[in-house]
Amino acid sequence: MSMVLFASVVRVADGLPLSASTDYELERELQETKRHLKGLSRKLSQFPDRCTFKSGQYNVNFTYSLGVGYLMVCTANYPNVLAFCFLDELQKEFIVTYETKRISSAVRPYSFIEFDTFIQKTKQRYNSPRSLSTKINLADMQTEIKLRPPYQLSPEDLQAINGFSLRTSSKYKGIAPTQMLEPATLPGLVSCVLSVLCGGLNLLRGVHAIESILQNDDEDFNYVIAFFLGTAACLYQCYLFAYFSVWRNSKSFLALALICLSNMYLYELRNVWQILFHVAVGAFMTLQIRLRQPLGKAPDYNV
Repeated sequence: MSMVLFASVVRVADGLPLSASTDYELERELQETKRHLKGLSRKLSQFPDRCTFKSGQYNVNFTYSLGVGYLMVCTANYPNVLAFCFLDELQKEFIVTYETKRISSAVRPYSFIEFDTFIQKTKQRYNSPRSLSTKINLADMQTEIKLRPPYQLSPEDLQAINGFSLRTSSKYKGIAPTQMLEPATLPGLVSCVLSVLCGGLNLLRGVHAIESILQNDDEDFNYVIAFFLGTAACLYQCYLFAYFSVWRNSKSFLALALICLSNMYLYELRNVWQILFHVAVGAFMTLQIRLRQPLGKAPDYNV
């Protein structure tokens, strides 16, 4: 049976537990998973703000914002979208209920133990997902997880949590781990090479068009713009293929549309086969961008 088993709220700065759900589970593997949770709560700031890791038959998920972290243990078959929607509800309620100054000044563990009542009620709701009335919120969270999937913590990360490595924060500088893409396939690399070739051809023809304008004032400068726009669209598609970007698919379609429009404008300077080649390469590149998804993409879940 898929269900939420345990949840806690901690202060990110020092891992001080602020509130937690009450549970009476004595199962050994679950207790071991909760020990991972305690170690993790002291180092939340060293990891991305939305993570998950598998611990045997359980999953640990966490998120943090505004100096407060929200962690939970659930069964391995519990849907990611429900898990992070559960954490999102805890976050919203906790922020509304408690002032930042009071949170930062807390000195004793479980200073906000009364929040346990809300955690328990929310846990009961999410353990009966068919009775949930927040379908719109679940849909929004599913979309957000698709765009920015939670980072999957590795065994090396768990070693860092247990104190075997203290230099983990530099690992996440630059591009966030949640933005890594799947390995490039051979068709993807071929399409990238062809797209660079089309961009180079457009750039070369654009330079020649500038030379022609300098020699003959009657030439249309709009041709130069069309060539350079085609170059930019081809190279931008290569960028979208290589790196994660929000709304990648929409941007790739816009780049394809720009390639089509620029080639339609240049129909007097190119034959039909040349135009078809440029458009076909752009369409093939768009397809490869759609096929290359971010790592850790969350599965669809409909409530």
